[in-house]
Amino acid sequence: MTTDNDPRAAARDGTAEGRLDPLAAVRAEGDPECDVFLTGTVFLDIIFTGLDSAPVRGSETWARGMGSSPGGVANMATALARLGLHTSLAAAFGDDKYGEYCWETLEDGEGIDLSQSRTVPGWHSPVTVSLAYDGERTMISHGHEAPVPGHAPSAAYGPPPARSCVASLAPGHYQDWIGAMARRGSLVFAGVGWDETGRWELDELPGLEHADAFAPNAEEAMRYTRTDCPRAAARVLADRVPLAVVTMGADGACAVDAATGETAEVPGIAVEALDTTGAGDVFMAGLVTGTLAGWPLADRLALAGLTAALSVQEFGGSLSAPGWVEIAAWWNHVRPCVPGSPAPPGHPLARYAFLETLLPGCTRSWPLRRAVPTLGFRDHGPFGIPGVHALPGVSAAPAEAGDAGPGIAGPQGGTGQGG
Repeated sequence: MTTDNDPRAAARDGTAEGRLDPLAAVRAEGDPECDVFLTGTVFLDIIFTGLDSAPVRGSETWARGMGSSPGGVANMATALARLGLHTSLAAAFGDDKYGEYCWETLEDGEGIDLSQSRTVPGWHSPVTVSLAYDGERTMISHGHEAPVPGHAPSAAYGPPPARSCVASLAPGHYQDWIGAMARRGSLVFAGVGWDETGRWELDELPGLEHADAFAPNAEEAMRYTRTDCPRAAARVLADRVPLAVVTMGADGACAVDAATGETAEVPGIAVEALDTTGAGDVFMAGLVTGTLAGWPLADRLALAGLTAALSVQEFGGSLSAPGWVEIAAWWNHVRPCVPGSPAPPGHPLARYAFLETLLPGCTRSWPLRRAVPTLGFRDHGPFGIPGVHALPGVSAAPAEAGDAGPGIAGPQGGTGQGG
């Protein structure tokens, strides 16, 4: 049920050429130009797909498809940008071809602001090779720390004014910029990784005291709270942060708003997971988007879970992050399965009825043929896109407004994605 002053209707009305501004209803004169700021390490990700099994020692294995894209913190930045948020990234880039490719892809292809980033002379880009098979992934990475601090915002000017920021917390790792952003009034969304120390102490996470929202996965949340249930963990975390969100993989997510006492839980969407790389980043991007737009808590979880579910059906991190066109294509595909309009209470898809008012018109069919960038060509391809060429087993199509990537489309599921 939506009303004339529903901010999601304003987001749709602000759509231009198929692009949607989810914050259209809340933007005002004098607001920061940046919606989300983040910082971290950018990797070049090379993803091999179409593998029937793991490589066998002493043998050569051929993959049926390959894709390449910026990875690391670029996964989160790309997911945010594709949901229509003005995103600023501070990172170090190598001065090699890999770094040049990542910079161009993020700045020109995704529209991410890199004014806080820099190229480091004499430093090569970190690289991760990912092998996707049997719904899992195996990764091999190589890289060196940037020779001077490069992953933090400029020491001279500090982080830019922004509505929010996304931070990755780690035991004993102090990041002064988080507190600086919080003092400026930015909402701080925090995630966390596996605690290699094995202590799992919340007090050892510098920056958590500034977090407005904290979103660990279920295993991390239960270890940090010494509980045996994700929902119990969320309640304990709500004593430390205003909004505690716990992701539960295929089971969905739950959340507790400490300020209002509101709780919400949204079940997962059943999909065939081909590659979970970056799914947590995509979930966080959806959560940030719904929160900044002022949506109800359950709708925020629903969008976050939906975008994550769409992403795991594709290979790669930033490659798989969905945009609004893909979300609209999914909704148009499943909507006929809902008897009646609106969906009757209790129907599994009724949870996503809020998309009806929000989404722009979508004429594309489901499943979509995803755009996958390749690396290595310097001339213009036959489709007028730098570095994009059709390859055996890949059909090329012009990118559409709001599409997820800049050029060639491989079959759903990644086999023959090109590279």
